[in-house]
Amino acid sequence: MNSRETLKINGKGHLEIGGCDAVDLAKDFGTPLYVFDEKYIRDMMRVYRDTIAEEYNGNGLVLYASKAFSCMAIYRIASQENIGVDVVSGGELYTAVKAGFPTEKIYMHGNNKLLRELEFAVDAKVGTIVVDSYDEADILDMLAGKAGIRQNVLIRINPGVEAHTHAFVQTARTDSKFGFSISDGTAERMTGYILKKEHLNLKGYHCHIGSQIFEKQSFVLAAQKAMDFMAKIKADLGFEADTLNIGGGFGIWYTDEDAKISVDGYAEYLKALIGAVKQRAAELSLKLPYLIIEPGRSIVGEAGVTLYTVGAIKDIPGVKKYVAIDGGMFDNPRYALYQSKYTVLLANRANEKCTEKVTIAGKCCESGDLIAVDVPLPKAERGDIAAVLSTGAYNYSMASNYNRNFIPAAVLVNNGKAEYIVKPQTYDDLIRNDVLPDYLK
Repeated sequence: MNSRETLKINGKGHLEIGGCDAVDLAKDFGTPLYVFDEKYIRDMMRVYRDTIAEEYNGNGLVLYASKAFSCMAIYRIASQENIGVDVVSGGELYTAVKAGFPTEKIYMHGNNKLLRELEFAVDAKVGTIVVDSYDEADILDMLAGKAGIRQNVLIRINPGVEAHTHAFVQTARTDSKFGFSISDGTAERMTGYILKKEHLNLKGYHCHIGSQIFEKQSFVLAAQKAMDFMAKIKADLGFEADTLNIGGGFGIWYTDEDAKISVDGYAEYLKALIGAVKQRAAELSLKLPYLIIEPGRSIVGEAGVTLYTVGAIKDIPGVKKYVAIDGGMFDNPRYALYQSKYTVLLANRANEKCTEKVTIAGKCCESGDLIAVDVPLPKAERGDIAAVLSTGAYNYSMASNYNRNFIPAAVLVNNGKAEYIVKPQTYDDLIRNDVLPDYLK
């Protein structure tokens, strides 16, 4: 188990999260249940924010990447910790606005932003919009003109760096649906196009090389290539960018196949990136850009634990043993999508020795509804509380009501106290938008 002071095994042999006994959480709030460790979230926000302050003279901003986990509480925490956020949809933007998040510190992404989303962004006075297509630039220029403003924008570029990560989450390849390639000249042509727009104020560039990356050199190389491109644009077009958004992608611990990085250890990734930007700026006679990072997964990923109750157990001798839980792909589709690996333990018997390898199966009517395969556990029994670690990112945000199951509630834990940040659903919630046409009544 990845070690930190707020995630441990207590004197009862139970998993404890943020001072709360996981067995008590399951009893009080029911399962499946998403549990988020507030102290860990704040500590991660602070280590990135403080590293920029100390290593880069505060000339930058941490953005919490909403797609990892979006709810009003996370935006309120981000606001209190004085960081920004990025959003990729009208829904994420609406949630941030309703939470009272300062819109000048919101950055909006997306390769196909809808007209209504761009209208909402301009109306809400979103600080910066990352442009990802020519027609989006045209639409945004028109909307900004109607609003009587010059909208700050960045251009998403592909620096040509492919990080060592799963192919489905690589986003900087030449054939990516995101951004404009540096290597084939399209990024430079897009720069010239934006500079001619009367109501768009080009601040600089955004790039993102992938997710779940542990190699510091990947970020260093991406920063170097982005800075080289910025120097070329200065020479060719006379435009010197003010801002470089280097994206995110810092890896987190899921299993012992992954590196275990302390909270402070993440500062080293950022320091390496900052060092590369400083060095390249000096070599190329560029001003130091306002530096932005988007470390969403690493802020909330390890902060999250999902609790389940064990149900049916099916042992196929010599083949496989299934331990079924009361959740499944509707609350965590990542195994079905990516064959993602997780660490699982029995929260009520967390000290017991693992004696067998099992497959954790969900309750959906799908043979592929699995959460984890070949994970070591003590011999599980019906009623045990299974805890799947490092589920804070891309679990709630990707959850669905498949098979008309409930999306689980979420609680925030800190100093032994737990409170809802997402309420549990009811059957009425499932049919809330159903309509019977007159001829069926």
